Amino acid sequence: MVDADDTNEANANGRQGRVAAVVLAAGVGSRFDGGNKLLVGVDDDPLVRRATETVCAAAVDPVVVVLGHDAERVREALTGLPVETVTNPRYDAGQSTSVAVGVDALPVDVEYAVFALGDMPDVTVETVDRLVAAARETDADAVVPTYEEQRGNPVVFHRRRFDALAAVDGDRGGRALFDDSTVTRLAVDDSGVHRDVDTRDDLDDRDRP
Repeated sequence: MVDADDTNEANANGRQGRVAAVVLAAGVGSRFDGGNKLLVGVDDDPLVRRATETVCAAAVDPVVVVLGHDAERVREALTGLPVETVTNPRYDAGQSTSVAVGVDALPVDVEYAVFALGDMPDVTVETVDRLVAAARETDADAVVPTYEEQRGNPVVFHRRRFDALAAVDGDRGGRALFDDSTVTRLAVDDSGVHRDVDTRDDLDDRDRP
């Protein structure tokens, strides 16, 4: 993670503000057969921990994890990681409610935020860092990764879109804003940006070419 003293010095010198991350880990995962998918083991760690560790290793600070369903067990799975957790009491109303809770938890000096999914364990640290760098370079409203020309996650948003993000409703995330935002599409060599885990078969597919 970024050193807080370095970040504060950058702000004092008038350079760009902080980059935070929001990990969405509140959903029920109703398509997953047999327990909470976020707690299923992936390479000896709970899936949500694996996904969150990647974000924590990137150039972001702070990392906010939004909890909801099975919140205490998911929080326990993150023990020892440098994250802040917040709870979304309306998680069953759709992903947009978790996005809003995450936005509300961000410090006022955050200029960009990476919105990542807690059920995507295969995104690389390099991809997250490239998205952050592209956001700073382009000053776009949003930066989205593409793999084989298909859009994926996580997505970086500039703070000027935070209010609009918080106002989205239903089971939608930031993609609802793409039509009226300046969006930079960043091609990455990382199939993990497409690999979310919804079913048991998705876990098996992780090991296939």
